Amino acid sequence: MQEISPLTASDTAIYRRLVGRLLYLTITRIDLSYGVHVFSQFISSLRLDHLQAAYNMVKHLKGIVGQGLFFSADHSLQLTAYSNSDWGGCAESRRSLTGYCIMLGSSLVPCKCKK
Repeated sequence: MQEISPLTASDTAIYRRLVGRLLYLTITRIDLSYGVHVFSQFISSLRLDHLQAAYNMVKHLKGIVGQGLFFSADHSLQLTAYSNSDWGGCAESRRSLTGYCIMLGSSLVPCKCKK
């Protein structure tokens, strides 16, 4: 098994800035919130694979620039909510995951997933 060494202080600063920018982006891109949440857990013990995963998310975002939240002009004002939880579902910490999403007509309004 290959040993993965911790990164330098400048790499850590780059990773922190990148995660901070991705956190800001989750305001309009709700689909990124869980991945960015996982990235933020590794700020204090950063490794090269964490930084590469964050860069992969940025590459993914470059490929889907025109996509995002869509609010149709002719949708109904029916509000629907869904929730889900599990027991010990996180492979990293063995903590429970809970999430919910709320739909206004056919458009996703808020969505959240947390441990």
